[in-house]
Formats: sequence, C-alpha cells, structure tokens
Amino acid sequence: MMYDAHIREDGTKQTVEEHLEGTAERCASFAAAFGEEQRGKLLGYAHDIGKTSQEFQKRLLGGPKVDHATAGALECSKMREDLAACCVVGHHGGLPDFGNPKTDYPGAPTCIGRLKKGLTGGIPVYHWEGRLPAPGRLPAFQDRFTLSLWTRMLYSCLVDSDYLDTEAFMADGPCHRRGYDSLPVLLDRLNAYIEPWFPGKTELNRNRCQILAQCLEAAEQPRGVYSLTVPTGGGKTVSSLAFALKHAVENGLDRVIYVIPYTSIIEQNAAVFRNILGENNVVEHHSGVQFDNEEETNKNNLFQRLASENWDAPVIVTTAVQFFESLYSNRSSQCRKLHNIANSVIIFDEAQMLPTCHLKPCVGAIANLAAHFRSTVVLCTATQPVLSDLFQQFCPELQIKELCPQVSDAFQKFRRVTYRDGGTLSDGALTEELSQQEQVLCIVNTRKAAQKIYELLPAEGSFHLSTLMYPAHRKAVLDTIRQRLRDGFPCRVVSTSLIEAGVDVDFPAVYREIAGLDSIAQAAGRCNREGKRSADSSIVTFFQSENPVPVLQKVNIQAAREALRGNRNPGNPETINRYFTSLRSLIGEQTDKYEVVKALREGFQGCLLPFETVANRFQFIEQSSCTVYVPTGDGAELCQRLLDGNAGREDYRKAGQYGVNIYEQHYRDLLTAGDIQPLTENSAVLTNLSLYDPEMGLSLKSDPGKAEFI
Repeated sequence: MMYDAHIREDGTKQTVEEHLEGTAERCASFAAAFGEEQRGKLLGYAHDIGKTSQEFQKRLLGGPKVDHATAGALECSKMREDLAACCVVGHHGGLPDFGNPKTDYPGAPTCIGRLKKGLTGGIPVYHWEGRLPAPGRLPAFQDRFTLSLWTRMLYSCLVDSDYLDTEAFMADGPCHRRGYDSLPVLLDRLNAYIEPWFPGKTELNRNRCQILAQCLEAAEQPRGVYSLTVPTGGGKTVSSLAFALKHAVENGLDRVIYVIPYTSIIEQNAAVFRNILGENNVVEHHSGVQFDNEEETNKNNLFQRLASENWDAPVIVTTAVQFFESLYSNRSSQCRKLHNIANSVIIFDEAQMLPTCHLKPCVGAIANLAAHFRSTVVLCTATQPVLSDLFQQFCPELQIKELCPQVSDAFQKFRRVTYRDGGTLSDGALTEELSQQEQVLCIVNTRKAAQKIYELLPAEGSFHLSTLMYPAHRKAVLDTIRQRLRDGFPCRVVSTSLIEAGVDVDFPAVYREIAGLDSIAQAAGRCNREGKRSADSSIVTFFQSENPVPVLQKVNIQAAREALRGNRNPGNPETINRYFTSLRSLIGEQTDKYEVVKALREGFQGCLLPFETVANRFQFIEQSSCTVYVPTGDGAELCQRLLDGNAGREDYRKAGQYGVNIYEQHYRDLLTAGDIQPLTENSAVLTNLSLYDPEMGLSLKSDPGKAEFI
C-alpha cells in the first residue's frame, strides 16, 4: 500500500516515501556544514515514518490529529540515536526536554516519556518497512553544553528541510528562493566600491584606509575568533564587511551575519550594505520588519520574507535578541535558521552591549559556533569587553586575535574630543553650564532626569528626547536638531541614552552623566563627529548628578569610577580595559542569572538536556514591557484600524512608529485610570491624549522609574 504525506488543493498527492527522500536529501546537505551529513540523512528519513498509519491517512482527509512523530523517534532510539530521536519527536511541536530514563513515566512531556509511550502501544500502529541509514559515530564532546547546541543544530536541519520539501510540493514547483549573487561577486562589488577611497585625500581618510587595508589583509587568516577594536569614526562598518566577505571567500564560508543591539543601527547598516552589494542580497530580520502576504507580488519582498525564515541569504542583519533567543529556543519556527549560522562569518557589532546577566550563555554559544560549527566570529566595537577568560571556559583552544593590533595608535589618530571631569553637578549648576553654550548635548541616565533638566533650560532652542516619545516624534525632533546644528542656530538637547545608539548628530560639546565607560565613549561619538573642529576645543564633560543612581546601572557606574581613578582618560584603550576588568570582577559569577549553562551541563531537577526548560528561562531582555500607541498625526488612522480590528501585520509594523514602550506597572495604572483602550494583553491605544505632551512625550505620572528603556 502507498501512504501519503501531503495532499495539494488540486488533489495531487505526495507519498511518504517521496517526502522522506526529499527531506533526507536536504537535511543531509544542511548538516554537512558541520560534518553531520549522514546523521542529517537519518533524521530526514526517520521524521515522518509515523505517517504510514491508518490513523494519519484519515487525518489527511480531515480526521482528528494523531501523533506521527514518535514512530520515527522509536526507530532512531533502536539505533541508540536518542538525541536524533529527540529531534524527530519535536519536529512539529518543539524540541522537548530530553528527560530521565529512570524516572520518566510513559507519556511524560519529555523525549523519554514519548518513547516509553510508544513502546507501550500508546501511538498508532505504523507500517514502515524501510531501513534507516547508519549515521556514523557520535561526536565525542566532553561538555553537555556543546552537545545541546549540536542537537539544536541537527534539529534545525530537520525542521528547515521538512518545511522546504513540503513548501516545494505544495507550490508545485521550485521554491522562490536562492535569487542571490555569490559571495565572490559581492566581494568584487565591495572592492569596486572602496577602490576610489585609496590612498585617501585627507588625514582622516588615510587613517580609515589603513584600517580597511589591515582588515582585508587579515581576512586571509583561517577561521577563528577575532576582535576589531576601532575608534568611533574609524569606518568599522565597511571595514568589518570587507573582512567578512573576503574571509568568507578565502575560507569557503557561506554567508555573513551581522548581530546588532539596536534596530536603529540595523536599518542604517543594512542601507549601507544594500547600497554596496545590491538590494536583494541583504536581509534584515528584526521586530521592525514584517512581510505582509498581501504585498508579496514584489519578487524582492518575497525573497526577503522567505530568507528571514531560515537565513539562507548571503548577508543577514539581525538583532542580538533574535540571534541568541533563537540559539536557545526549542520552537521549530525559531530554530529552523540555526544551521545557516554554521559555516558563516558572524560580526557582533557593539559587542560590549551583551547583557552581563546572560554573558556566560552568550559567550558559550559564540565560542562553540567557532570551535565546533566552522564559523568565524568578530567582536567589533570601540570599547572591547574583557571576555577571554569566558571563551577559555568553553573552548580552551580558542584565542581572540585582534584584526588591527595597533589599537592605541589608532585611538590617538582618531582622537576628536577632550574629556573633562565635571565633578558633582546639581540640576541647577548643570542647567547653568548648558545655558551658557549655544550648541550642546546633555545625556542623563533616566527619563525623569531628562524632563527635569529640560524644564530648567531656556525655551528657545532647547529640545528633549526620550523613549517616552514615539519613534516618529523623535525622528521629527532629530531632523529639527540636525538642521539647527547645520545652520548654527542655538540648539541645546537633553536626552536619555537613546541618542548614543548610532544616531548621527554632531555637537561641539557634550555632557554625559556618569554611567558605564562604554556609554561615555558612545556619548563622545556625538561630539565633533565629522572632525571639523580641533579635539582641544571639542569638550566631553562627564559628571555625577545628585539624582539617585538607577538600580540597573549601579555596578557599571562603580566600575567606571574605579577605572577613572587617578584622572585617567576615558577614551584611552587601557582605561577601557580597566573598566571591563573591574566590571567583570564586580559581577563575579552573576553572568548566568538563570543558570542556563549549568542546566545544560548538569541537568535540571533530574532532567538531562532540558531544551524546553532552558528556552522558557532564557529571555535576552529581562524586563517585560507594554506598548501604548498614540493616535496623533499619521498615527491616528492607523490606531483606529487597530481598534476596529481591521489591521494586518503591516499596519502593526507601521503603527510601531507611534508606539511607546512602558513598564508593566505604568501600563496597568493607565489601564485602571481608563486612559488607554486595550488591544491585546500588553498593548493598547492612548485615549486620554492630554497625557501625551508634544515636548515630553507620554506622561510619567505612573512610571516607577526603576530602570531605563533606551
């Protein structure tokens, strides 16, 4: 008897045998990227064996759901391929906790529980008479943490190949994928783009060309872990891309993945990359990008949507949240892209932004990608964190090599500001100093502080920025600020740290409330940004306010004070190294707040390899937030569609430009007061428009002010 795996709307059938063969071929190809071609073939052949049951054949015709995954897992388990069995069991519902062979009961929500249920007759009888391919020896990993990542990589190969084979059948033809140029072609485009830059007509451009040339030369080195420590203004965006493309071509790697902390920087960098490499070769994948099905008549848009599902484009630009939460996820939709991280160049832009509470699991994943999955990693920043010891804990053989070794010389060549210690300043004293300057930027640690200082400044030429203003509002204010700076008009800006995140503004003077040393360096990047003034006349003043220190910044501020002791220069690489060394010392062992690494290495409450448990525990951004949409300007019509229930994904994406993220308690207080109308459990539309000030943004009247959104 022939058994069917899928039926198209026109009645055409795909047999189980055809689907298993197609999936196995793809899965083997994907797993070959990290040396597991045969095991990939095993997974592909095993995953839908359970569809050869009468119950599943009835399911295809509209019958009830049935367990078709456990059968293939049982066949894998008979070959002592228990981790392959775990992948097969979860290829639809998610990778489960592996479990405990001694204590798990039949039907327990673990791989072991599912296998025991199958062995006791708890699944439909399947009629498969084939033979699974032998996968070869299991890798001799000494660390279960590495074994867990290896398992998720295999799981990724399976679910992506399953999706793709099904997609190809249902589409009745080739999938609309792979419309990309090759990496050698992209490298040629980059070389043509940068050729006119050399040798550089100004001293600044000559220095940039020197860094670019060093990166191109270093690209011939083998795979590994590298750092790229380039001062602000050194051209690290193009230099890192040049290294990545040439290195990928030289070492036979498949793609370049940029991991960036902020969506604002992603959009800027992706625009640069598209300009150099072509629109279709660069895919953004983050919360600000959605691809609405109604708009997929555009071929490029279709490529972009499909590539965001499994990252099979040549250049991927994504957020750290998306990258790391996918690596620790157990869901098939998030995990299907993981195998395409193997055999890639991965650039971590602003590497110092990795959250300290998740530093250990993040570094553990990075180290293993380099050591066991044929990837090259680049830690790219002006303020290089101290991570060597953590890398050594996971992969002792790894050494971090600097692409531009003359770091101190580079920082001196690119020096554009002079730092000044302003001591302790009251709000009044700070306001007085700011008022004496025609054009100045002041960055403080909290939104409440930003509002207080702004209210004390002269009304003429003063501006306020914080994340209590929706993005479209902030953009309009920034456009005004940039124009006044160009025209030489008075322009005094008080902002939270949001303006440090790659925002292109150029002030003659900057004040920065003391924070982490990396934040002070980022603030300095907004001063004399274009290098048109002398460094001696471009003053960056760091100061201590009389306001309470935000809880989440106490350790960073303490480390900064330690690093600056003895009047050290905040812009000196040695001072930055002292800061990160001090920070790591103060943090101590608190680099894995939810004990993710421990759970994977030692098990959790008796459960071995707790994939699902870890996925639920690992949240890259800890503090949950809610969104309040503000129905003003062009956002009014969008918000009305949200309220009417007529909004699609594209409407929600556009509405994000009119959304303010606030803490859950603030949201609940607004809800209790009747000031917002809920849309979902954690989003609403503002109905009391008096709470949105055209200068300050959303009212802080209910904000607990424990930390800061940036």
